[in-house]
Amino acid sequence: MSDTTQNTQGAPILTGAEILWATLEGEGVTTVFGYPGGAILPIYDALRKFPNVHHVLTRHEQGASHMADGYARASGKVGVCMATSGPGATNLVTGLATAMLDSIPMVAITGQVASKVLGTDAFQEVDITGITLPITKHNFVVTKAEDIATTVREAFQIARSGRPGPVLVDITKDAQQASCIFDFAMSKPREYRPHPMLNTHAGDMKNALELIQQSRKPIIFAGHGIIHSEAEQEVLRFAERHGIPVATTLLGLGSFPASHPLALGMMGMHGESWVNHAIQNADLILAFGMRFDDRVTGNLAHYAPNAKKIHIEIDPSEINKNVKVDVALIGDLKQVLTKIESSTEVASLDRTLTAPWRDEIRAMKGDASVRDIINLPDNGHLYAAHVINDIWQEAKAAGRLSDTIIASDVGQHQMWEAQYFKHENTRTLITSGGLGTMGFALPAAIGAKMACPEKDVWVVVGDGGFQMTASELSTIQQEGLHINIAVINNGFLGMVRQWQEAFYDKNYSCSPILSPDFVKLADAHGIPGAHVATRGDVLPAVKKARNGASAFLINFAVEKEDGVYPMIAPGSALHEMVRRPNPLIETSEE
Repeated sequence: MSDTTQNTQGAPILTGAEILWATLEGEGVTTVFGYPGGAILPIYDALRKFPNVHHVLTRHEQGASHMADGYARASGKVGVCMATSGPGATNLVTGLATAMLDSIPMVAITGQVASKVLGTDAFQEVDITGITLPITKHNFVVTKAEDIATTVREAFQIARSGRPGPVLVDITKDAQQASCIFDFAMSKPREYRPHPMLNTHAGDMKNALELIQQSRKPIIFAGHGIIHSEAEQEVLRFAERHGIPVATTLLGLGSFPASHPLALGMMGMHGESWVNHAIQNADLILAFGMRFDDRVTGNLAHYAPNAKKIHIEIDPSEINKNVKVDVALIGDLKQVLTKIESSTEVASLDRTLTAPWRDEIRAMKGDASVRDIINLPDNGHLYAAHVINDIWQEAKAAGRLSDTIIASDVGQHQMWEAQYFKHENTRTLITSGGLGTMGFALPAAIGAKMACPEKDVWVVVGDGGFQMTASELSTIQQEGLHINIAVINNGFLGMVRQWQEAFYDKNYSCSPILSPDFVKLADAHGIPGAHVATRGDVLPAVKKARNGASAFLINFAVEKEDGVYPMIAPGSALHEMVRRPNPLIETSEE
């Protein structure tokens, strides 16, 4: 921060805009993603005085929100984005909703028209706090320079505390321009008290311990909350100590090593068939930081009928919301597991009691554990599974698996990524779970690369989702980022097409999509690329991309009407999985 006017007590007098940047610096922010405009120009003008904060100019405000999201998911820190009033602010909405449903700590700063014209429908005025009230953890309107520091610090506190989430701070233009005394230490916000561990009653813990001791067919659900709590080691120790198999949600992938003998794989609509069967046969479910969403449970009337349920969750509103549980332990997962493991009652639990259950699950796998098509002879067709498998295999062979981040978009390729890329480490999969936001992957990868420049970052995206935010290729080139882009190009909105095939008599209404030459598009941005249409060319292209010195795009022309299997049809029970209809690649997934 540059020299500025001091008051008689030695505290600097800054404009509201300068106070914003000084506060962001004080909160440890080094990277901000945004797009300027009239109502936020004072803030952008003051940026030149704060060289320690790097601003990434995006090509669209939605991209800024996804970049902040990806930055937060990859680093565990609060992501920051900013935009001007009106359309700039409303363009953040999809990104805020994405972050809200996936519990991502993010602070969005928006400019607002001057306070004296609020409510007059002034140029580019919109009630952004009213619009975002349902899709933020909290939001603020600031009309005085004196309130900026405290409000921003409170926003960071709220975003990262308890169950994380996005917070929006809307600052009027006159508040940005006015001046006042600034003292970071004195701007400490009021104490924010997220829900503490409410259920510390001896009875609740005792009941949980008794259910664990009595169980012979337990299963752990590893959710996104493990990553937020940084409880990976506690979950690993707990599972190993008691010999409990671990199934994973989409956003929980990487929280438990995929190669571990107790790892089952992903559950739910497109999860492993034996995982879903195991859930239906279990006598105890230990849900760790997950919310029993509909993609996990299938038909609730037939969900895990024989299982008692222990739910460890930081957000009380999630308890019994979708699935009624027998014991709820509300609090930070890491703290709760530590408390459980310190109990003398559970210390004597014999893990050999669960050995028959593990054998039973192992028998369920059968040939279905090789349900992929990657081991079949080359029949001239390129499947998305080949692409995902080769990206994984190449990273593994290069010793870079723990240092590879996949930013996956939404659709068929998202599920193929979850099935065929075996995540061993936390924060290596970045994808939109709850909202299912197409166009998320490319900008989120930029945020991830800015957060972790030493890591290999891959974008796995469909030809539909890629076109939604392809303009951010310019941001990649502008920042000089080495990001590899794998476009899974099947000429369709793939998941829409699959549903139309299964449930709408193959009426492919509006799902075929015309795409440009993606390699030429990348080249127009100064990014090299390659077309790949045969199985034998996949691995060489992947190696070339990873070993290169700049961003690289590969257009993979894959089988057009391939599907993601197994699949649970809407209204079906978890064990009622649809098997792959193509006899060439059919396996025992019943």
